[in-house]
This record gives sequence, C-alpha cells and structure tokens, in this order.
Amino acid sequence: MQTVVGVRFRRAGRIELVDAGDLGLELTERVIVETAKGPEMAVVVSAPTQPEFLEQRALPRVIRRAGAHDIELQVAYRRRERDAAHRCRERIAAHGLPMKLLRAEFAFDGSRLTFYFSADGRVDFRALVRDLASTFRTRIELRQVGPRDETKLMGGCGRCGLALCCSCWLKDFSPVSMRMAKNQDLPLTDNRLSGVCGRLMCCLAYENATYR
Repeated sequence: MQTVVGVRFRRAGRIELVDAGDLGLELTERVIVETAKGPEMAVVVSAPTQPEFLEQRALPRVIRRAGAHDIELQVAYRRRERDAAHRCRERIAAHGLPMKLLRAEFAFDGSRLTFYFSADGRVDFRALVRDLASTFRTRIELRQVGPRDETKLMGGCGRCGLALCCSCWLKDFSPVSMRMAKNQDLPLTDNRLSGVCGRLMCCLAYENATYR
C-alpha cells in the first residue's frame, strides 16, 4: 500500500496528494516531486497516510527531500523573477499584444519559466513565446488567468483591513451568489459586496450555512 502525503507547490495553493514512497516524510519538509511538467519543489502540509481508496490511482512521486543546493537554486531563480517580468513586459509592448503581465515564476531549478497574464479575450502569443525562449534560453509557458486568480497572484488588502483570503490561505474558489447576500440581509445594490477582483467577496460564503 502506497504512503501518501499532501503537498503545496506555492503559498495558498491547492493541496496535492503525492506518493511519498518509504521516505518517512514529516510536516513542513521541502521535497522534490516529479510532476507532468518536470521536477517541482513542494512543502509537505499533511501527515503521511495509507488510504485504501487511492491504491489504484497513479500519483505524482516524491523523488527526494530537497537539499541545501535545491533551496539555494530556488532562491537564486526567485531573485531573477522581477527582472524576467520586466523584460517580458518590454517584449509584450514590442509585439503590441493586448495583455497584462501579472507575474513571472521560475521552476525551482530554472528548467521552466511561467508567465501569468490577464486579457479580455484570447491572445495569439506564439511569436512572443519564441521571442522569450530565445531571450531566456529555457522552456517558456504563458498562462492566462481570470479576475479572481489575478487577485490571488497579485495579493492585496481586503475591506476588512486584512490580507486577502485568496492570497494567503484560501485554496479554492467556492461559488458565491447574490442569494448568499440576501440570506444575510445585506443590501444587494451595495458595491461593498464586491472584492478587489470585482467579483462577489468570497467571505459571503463563510457563514451562509448558518444564516440559511
């Protein structure tokens, strides 16, 4: 029976189940996981278990514990992300593309560079990808995100005065509707029901069951 742990690849990211093998991992340890896109560094966030319902399911495998060299590599590439984003914005402007760059993110070992962007519609960025690949000499991925994911990536402060839930701990976006506001006797025309992303605030769902 395989030993499974839950890991996060990024802060406030979704918890992914991975095969820990016989490593005997503990909480907060950093590990290298073999994913469909190549090796990625992750943090163990749930204790090892051996769930029977996952016996027939192929899970990403933990290759090894992250060593000092792996962590140094990640830190070095994190420092290069701001410059990568700046250079990408220059190339977007040169190609005249209607897109807003949000973040550049290197894989821990620099084997892949992902650019997150938002746009009103579909964008043909094939020429941009070739340009960026020749500039950075690594595998390039461009990923378009919606308003909620854009806010999660950028972070910020909510109406409550605290850091946005989505950027610091909220793993998934649950459906939020105006009926939830109605259940709580909130004025439906109040623009304060909208969050930084312009969508209904996620916190409307937190106590909806109680009000209902």
